Amino acid sequence: MFRRIGSELNTFIEKDPAANSKLQVFFLYQGFHSIISHRFAHWLLKHKMPILPRLISQCNRFLTGIEIHPGAQIGENFFIDHGMGVVIGETTEIGNDVLLYQGVTLGGTGKEKGKRHPTLGNNVVVGANATVLGAVQIGDNVKVGAGSVVVKDVPANTTVVGVPGRIVVDQGRKLDAFEALEHGHLPDPETQVIKCLLDRIQMLEKKIAQIEKGNE
Repeated sequence: MFRRIGSELNTFIEKDPAANSKLQVFFLYQGFHSIISHRFAHWLLKHKMPILPRLISQCNRFLTGIEIHPGAQIGENFFIDHGMGVVIGETTEIGNDVLLYQGVTLGGTGKEKGKRHPTLGNNVVVGANATVLGAVQIGDNVKVGAGSVVVKDVPANTTVVGVPGRIVVDQGRKLDAFEALEHGHLPDPETQVIKCLLDRIQMLEKKIAQIEKGNE
């Protein structure tokens, strides 16, 4: 237990530039509190303890604004930044070194049974207010832009933005801790498409002008 707490404290110190000390994180960070509560609730659920895991989950939700179902499987070095409004469903699976910002939803799409929530690989970053729905697979080293809605599988080493989420960058490399926090610096695919259309229109206008000049 103490090793686990120490590991979680180190994760927050490493990934949050505003974290000045482990003591500050221990007493004041709701993301840290929610993760520790979930670790305990998940352990109780695995040992067939009735009611108590959900009670801990609901208390955690009331105190931190973060809802993590006790059945969710979460790997090492998990970091929730700010955290208010984060929802993680029952059959969610999260790998190691994953970062979630506030308002993220890892949810289901209906009343189906069995696996119905997302699976996130290692070193994944999910931006503020992003939503990942259904039993989709998010590969390693993926960045999901703020406000995006992902409903399909995402291959490793890519960046996804938009509604619905579209792959716009293939990075092909692992993100370091500081780069992972720069989730706001993402390309805008709609702006890129509009720019391409404007460039195409200007080119066509030039050709039309040349044709008209030749006819004259």
